[in-house]
Amino acid sequence: MNTTALNKISIIIFVLLALVPFQDFVYDLFLMKVFCFAIFAASVNLLLGYAGLLSFGHAAFFGSASYVTAHVMKEWGVTPEIGLLIGVICSTALGYVFGSLAIRRQGIYFAMITLALAQVVYFIATQVPFTNGEDGIQGVPRGQFLGFIDLMPSTNMYWFSLGVFGLAFLLILRVVNSPFGQVLKSIRENEPRAISLGYNVDRYKLMAFTISAGLAGLGGGLKSLVLQLASLSDVFWHMSGEAVLMTILGGIGTLWGPIAGAAIIINLQNYLANLGGWSTITTGAIFVICVLAFRKGVVGEIAHRLKIRI
Repeated sequence: MNTTALNKISIIIFVLLALVPFQDFVYDLFLMKVFCFAIFAASVNLLLGYAGLLSFGHAAFFGSASYVTAHVMKEWGVTPEIGLLIGVICSTALGYVFGSLAIRRQGIYFAMITLALAQVVYFIATQVPFTNGEDGIQGVPRGQFLGFIDLMPSTNMYWFSLGVFGLAFLLILRVVNSPFGQVLKSIRENEPRAISLGYNVDRYKLMAFTISAGLAGLGGGLKSLVLQLASLSDVFWHMSGEAVLMTILGGIGTLWGPIAGAAIIINLQNYLANLGGWSTITTGAIFVICVLAFRKGVVGEIAHRLKIRI
């Protein structure tokens, strides 16, 4: 019954999202940005909500894919799907390397290692020539999907972004409902018991970390196409904090929680932009209120009260 409810809700949401270009209530660019950060937040949730691993270094994968995708699109002139694929491959490989080092520790030590490794990537991004330092890579061309569908028109780019978001959602859905996902949950709940049952816990953690890094890279690569920009803020530790914030606000361990959290945070950033430095304080205050009012996150609390899985 829970799975049926999840499927019905997901179908309804995607149908509504597909109808967005035919109305004037929501800006296409706003939703495209939400799609990018929703994928990013969902990648953090895959690690935190299902494997119990808190990473403060996911900006490294988000930003590296953003830079790589922007560079190959601008300098090599590849199609957007190839540019995204190259960015995801780079972030996945980086995730495997970082994961191999980080999973040796647990808890706060794991989080600090990921943060330290991410700062190394940030330092490299400030030094290598192709990132253009603080200027970033600007004017990134969106290219032509499959070689003939121009993505410069906002509507075409919206459909492309929705398609990428849909594929990422289906991948996460498949992972968490697979035997692999069940083992991750068992590791989160009781790691010693999972070890006693014969599971190679480190191997499962590494696989989860690598998949999560690839998804974060997908969000970063898509962001560089949507906003036509890759910048240092993409690899800064603050970006990792935002993704964790989106996950907690929406609901850890829920499929739609990080997506709702991303929509809320992006909305707040847009509406509070005129407040300057006070925007961060206001966002923090709203976050505290939401956490106190919704202990399981916005979506998590709704799912708990309705006794459904979303």
